[in-house]
Amino acid sequence: MDSTRVTEQPTSFERPQPGVDPADPRGAFLRSPAPTAGTGAALPAQGRSGGEPPAPGAVSGGPAPDAGNVPGSEHSQPGVGPDAEPDTPRPRPAPDGIPVQPADGQDRVDRAPDGKDRRTGQVTRPGRPTPMRRDGDRLRFVGAATRRIARGIDLDEIVMGLCRATVPTFSDAILVYLRDPLPVGDERPTGPLVLRLRRTDRIPAERDTEGGGFMPIAPPEQPSELDSVGEELCTVRPGSALAEVLRGVRPVFTDAPAARAALPELLGEEGAAAVPDGQRAVLAPLRGRRRVIGAALFLRRPERVPFEADDLLVAAQLATHSALGIDKAVLYGREAYIADELQRTMLPETLPHCTGVRLASRYLPAAETARVGGDWYDAIPLPGSRVALVVGDVMGHSMTSAAIMGQLRTTAQTLAGLDLPPQEVLHHLDEQAQRLGVDRMATCLYAVYDPVAHRITIANAGHPPPVLLHLGGRAEVLRVPAGAPIGVGGVDFEAVELEAPAGATLLLYTDGLVESRLRDVWTGIEQLREKLAATAQLTGPDHPPPLEALCDEVLDMLGPGDRDDDIALLAARFDGIAPNDVAYWFLEPEDAAPGRARRLARRQLSRWGMDELSDSVELLVSEVVTNAVRYASRPVTLRLLRTDVLRCEVGDDVPQLPRLRQARATDEGGRGLYLVNRLARRWGATRLSTGKVVWFELNHG
Repeated sequence: MDSTRVTEQPTSFERPQPGVDPADPRGAFLRSPAPTAGTGAALPAQGRSGGEPPAPGAVSGGPAPDAGNVPGSEHSQPGVGPDAEPDTPRPRPAPDGIPVQPADGQDRVDRAPDGKDRRTGQVTRPGRPTPMRRDGDRLRFVGAATRRIARGIDLDEIVMGLCRATVPTFSDAILVYLRDPLPVGDERPTGPLVLRLRRTDRIPAERDTEGGGFMPIAPPEQPSELDSVGEELCTVRPGSALAEVLRGVRPVFTDAPAARAALPELLGEEGAAAVPDGQRAVLAPLRGRRRVIGAALFLRRPERVPFEADDLLVAAQLATHSALGIDKAVLYGREAYIADELQRTMLPETLPHCTGVRLASRYLPAAETARVGGDWYDAIPLPGSRVALVVGDVMGHSMTSAAIMGQLRTTAQTLAGLDLPPQEVLHHLDEQAQRLGVDRMATCLYAVYDPVAHRITIANAGHPPPVLLHLGGRAEVLRVPAGAPIGVGGVDFEAVELEAPAGATLLLYTDGLVESRLRDVWTGIEQLREKLAATAQLTGPDHPPPLEALCDEVLDMLGPGDRDDDIALLAARFDGIAPNDVAYWFLEPEDAAPGRARRLARRQLSRWGMDELSDSVELLVSEVVTNAVRYASRPVTLRLLRTDVLRCEVGDDVPQLPRLRQARATDEGGRGLYLVNRLARRWGATRLSTGKVVWFELNHG
């Protein structure tokens, strides 16, 4: 086997040709530089369409060079021959598919004595862009153009890549039409085929080789004919010439009868008249996986060389790659839309307004390209003005994780409505996760805050512990039993009850905030604690930091390499309810209970200076207590809460919830809840483990 080294033709686009400006916007392909003459035998040159191949052992323009001594030959052998120079890096083609330009002082155009190109018959001036002469130029251009098109992810990037790759290298102008609307996947479009002009690019100027600057192709007062080409919308009529061209799929020259008849339908009469004659326009249908999704029109000006037959193959490659990319971009856009909607419906749109507590939240996906995940947070109002605070994290950040998260969040809301203790909620969530599958693992922290008792009860299932920021600025990591993650099965969960002083802020979060490849979870928790303490020092010891600003400050602790997972953040500021704003009584289930409830309510409202509400409160309390004592077997509770509204709660040991119904004229009862519904600002009924609570609220001045 011959051991002579063979250097391959470079195909990357890293370094430009010496003496060539990579940003040169001149259009049409330029012929690759001819090999430098030398001595010795030469490999046969590539034949050209429409011409005779050169004789063996010779190249046009000089004697046969030595293949091993030709600097620009594709099969040059460095180190061969007595005068061989050291193996130095050879120049590479210009970036992004810009064809190789001739060296300074070289004119590669094969001209006749009258100045015309022997091949095209067109008059060309020195320094003008010239058509490509070798199939290798086309291959290099198609490779660079398809790579540029493939770099796009969304629809606009792909269409822009097609335009930037073809103008000015392949054509002077391009118009890209796409279906409106674009079909997605296998869905069958309805209605007529409508094409909308998505993007158009034109070469604005070409290099002035004499002056060294840029000069417009046409003076400003004489606009180019290509500037008037194009209509915004085009409706393709069945059986029309345009429909037949699109159905044919293959690119065609517009001087063909069928294409010429289709131009007025696509561009309008005025636009069709501006298309240059001859083979200076190519109409290429864009066909996706299943159907035609648009069309691309490539144009060259009259003073430029026309397209060749081989350029139809180039246009076909560009159209095919662009159409398939557009098809995939539409599918990706639909998936991104579904992911956004899924995430939006899984997380709460707004946080509830709960008595005695203020809430703020944040959610950050792991990446823009994966906008769904398994992290969630929730705040659920409970009977007795309490609120359940939940944060959880399902393994992974895919659509499957988001779906499992939605099921667990719905289960947690249902269990919270039953007013179960936190440890019981986690136990049932663990059972639900096992029913969903063997690998459905999640962590969760469930806390219940009571603003009247100023206490919080917390149960944990393998989640990072919460951080409590006290009013004085001290940040404390709460000692909560870690527990096992949800989905393990066969484990018990333990709840702890802690003080929740007024003015303190509880921060619940997922591990994406404190754990990354650069730090472990406990290091991140300590950094979070220090960040909270430093933020609290800015507002002073007597004023807690605003919740929204606090959440933003917490997220600012994330560095560039700290975003490995989704982040869910829930902050709760404990305002509580002062003891002098609460009144509580027990009423025996007897006939005198409604009258006693009216007297107690009137007396308490008088102490609070809310006598204007006495009549309404007496009426509503009487109706609700009457319904309670009718079926209760244990003492009935009556509680009044004064916050921004007046809230009245009546509890009994009967689990059946009352229902609002329209009483008939002959009915003796059934009008109590109707009065409550008409007079109260809000009302509701919640089932407890020991019975139920019926409540209503009234506005006060």
